[in-house]
Amino acid sequence: MNTLVSPSKKFNTRIIRYRPYGQARDLFVRHDPELVICGPAGTGKSRACLEKLHLVASKYPGVRILILRKSLASLKSSGLVTFDTKVQPHLDGVIFRGDTAKRSAEYRYPNGSVIVIGGLDKPGKVMSADYDMIYVQEATELTENEWEYLTTRLDRNTAMPYAQLLADCNPDSPTHWLKLRADAGKTTMLESRHEDNPTVTSAYLARLDALTGVRYLRLRLGLWAAAEGMVYEGWDRAIHLIPRFPIPAEWPRYWDVDFGYTNPFVWHAWAEDPDGRLFCYREIYHTQRLVEDHCKTIKQVTKDEPLPRAIAVDHDAEDRATMETHLGMMTLAATKAISPGIQAVASRLRLAGDGRARLFFLMDSLVERDQALVDARKPTCTTEEFESYIWDVSNGRKHGETPVDKNNHGMDGMRYQVAYHDLEPQTVQYIPSLYS
Repeated sequence: MNTLVSPSKKFNTRIIRYRPYGQARDLFVRHDPELVICGPAGTGKSRACLEKLHLVASKYPGVRILILRKSLASLKSSGLVTFDTKVQPHLDGVIFRGDTAKRSAEYRYPNGSVIVIGGLDKPGKVMSADYDMIYVQEATELTENEWEYLTTRLDRNTAMPYAQLLADCNPDSPTHWLKLRADAGKTTMLESRHEDNPTVTSAYLARLDALTGVRYLRLRLGLWAAAEGMVYEGWDRAIHLIPRFPIPAEWPRYWDVDFGYTNPFVWHAWAEDPDGRLFCYREIYHTQRLVEDHCKTIKQVTKDEPLPRAIAVDHDAEDRATMETHLGMMTLAATKAISPGIQAVASRLRLAGDGRARLFFLMDSLVERDQALVDARKPTCTTEEFESYIWDVSNGRKHGETPVDKNNHGMDGMRYQVAYHDLEPQTVQYIPSLYS
């Protein structure tokens, strides 16, 4: 058990009930300019980084630290929750100040240190300043250009003995820029393991052991592994997963649905720009709820939006009838041919002549995260399905014939939408009011 003693007299000495193990312990003593701790799910990577930030802010008066993620909303629902509930900076007199027009949200320490909160989707107020330390949560979400830009925001005349760009991440593809950067010696990478987190239970490890394919290799074994036989090889998070932006009211809207109860029910809302590109801007991906309850949510989150021109849905007659009754809108039976649909999606993922793809997902589109799926380490949204959506080569099947029928609910809904636009004549269906 470590004791935190602050040089500021305004702090009260208290016992910190946190003890890092293994590579998490090494994290605290390393001063490398670029330091990343990588490992499978549940090894305590983020907790270790956040505890280090708190220690640094407490130890060195007047330091400026930035906590950052690709998306500010994702940071608020992940890293900041851990910081508030596990690290508990308020116990040391730290005050949280919310976001204003001129200042980003921040934690202010009694000794003058500040931890600023930011997202690369809203960079204005945080990226114009310099910092003694920057911590990036889930660094694989960034591009290398974004990473290198962060290095320019570190102040070399620091209020502490060293400046550091600190990060954590789960393993990704072995050709990911962050892995290559570490292999080239530009970034120091520590490998955390489940043994580094004594709070991990056998039940939690059993859920990880139930994973398959590339998710098992990355989230259980901690390997930088490629998805062998990936259906959509053109999928690239850096290209197709983009920051949110205001969608013009005149852009047509379209919905698709893949019904489910034990398996996830998936609903996508898409907007089409004047050049025919599709943008998924809202999603329901949830288990153990009735169709009529999902309809209530859909009506609530779309009440201020234009009506969809069409809703392409799975063919379950009972669920279709329930949805039409509770939405007050007709649906279309989706074109479900798998091979043509996959080819159409793959075509949209490829860069067109203007250098842009024709299908995108906006960050933080999920209406509500399903905790049961989180606990089971299963995909919680469509973009988490791509790399585990692979070709089925069992029982003599040939590569490229049929995908494995597992964790593909968002993939199916996306395919219905693309098929509606690219494979079938479009039938626009309007009703007077969705909420009458």
